[in-house]
Amino acid sequence: MLAVDIEGSTTRTDPVKAELRRVLYRLLEEAFNRSGIVAGLREAYVDRGDGVLVLIPPLDEVPKTLLLHPVVPLLSALLAEYNAERLIAPGGDRRIRIRVVVHAGEVHNDGRGNFGEALDVACRLLDSPEAKLALRRTAAPLVLVVSEDIYHSIVRHGYEGIRAESYVPLVRLRVTGRSHRGWVDTGTALAPAAPSGLAARTRRLLHRRAG
Repeated sequence: MLAVDIEGSTTRTDPVKAELRRVLYRLLEEAFNRSGIVAGLREAYVDRGDGVLVLIPPLDEVPKTLLLHPVVPLLSALLAEYNAERLIAPGGDRRIRIRVVVHAGEVHNDGRGNFGEALDVACRLLDSPEAKLALRRTAAPLVLVVSEDIYHSIVRHGYEGIRAESYVPLVRLRVTGRSHRGWVDTGTALAPAAPSGLAARTRRLLHRRAG
């Protein structure tokens, strides 16, 4: 599953929120389609007001690695392109910055909606103060946080396009009595042009907060 949340949505007017929602859905759709995860390979988007949840059934055609690469990098590039145009547009700040969480697990549906521990973990990671802080501290358009399950089953193995060394532990939380840890990709938590000294200081900060 992939979940996203727009930064600062509650500070925007309703017309601006409506515009940002339209853009977010459009960019998500483009990132998924360009990654080969077309509509038939994923469930319908689950609206979260200021964010979106995307559930992807376990299929051979859609390995979880695709969410980390190329979906997230494509989404980041699309957001950066959109935001660059908004910097010179009249009518206030319409840039979009988002937190992204990638997790995997059982999700149930009782006809009224989705539920389950895996969904709780993803939402808690997405809304964690540490994830929000990581996004505030960067000029990048998004910050990526992965669950402990995703880190150990995918990230640490360094599959194509995934740099395991750029991930650091970010947050601990408890859900249904179990401890869960989230890992942040410092490659997305830093502006693309950030000096190496800033990158090192940010990694130290994230390590201290996760300790």
